[in-house]
Amino acid sequence: QVQLVESGGGSVQPGGSLRLSCAASGIAFSINTMGWYRQNPGKQRELVAAITSGGSTNYADSVKGRFTISRDNAKNTVYLQMNSLKPEDTAVYICNALIVSVLGTMTSSWGQGTQVTVSS
Repeated sequence: QVQLVESGGGSVQPGGSLRLSCAASGIAFSINTMGWYRQNPGKQRELVAAITSGGSTNYADSVKGRFTISRDNAKNTVYLQMNSLKPEDTAVYICNALIVSVLGTMTSSWGQGTQVTVSS
């Protein structure tokens, strides 16, 4: 019922920046934590950054100091500002949201993913 649509991916040189956006639409009681995962072919999906509805954030050690996650609750949108990009950041970045029902149960919703390629 909830659709997540990412945008902002692309190709950039090392040291460059990208800003990813993920907009949630559809029917939901509320949206709790939103976050960004990344995945390469044949590799495990890993959490990059997450942010709660209250604004608390968590980052993977590999991106601390370079990436910043934020959200606009009025727009149901989460952002990932990616600075000082490295080749090892290359991956498909996938938006995730925990959708809370009226009963308090949570359902994980995933976007389609957006490719980020960092190379010279």
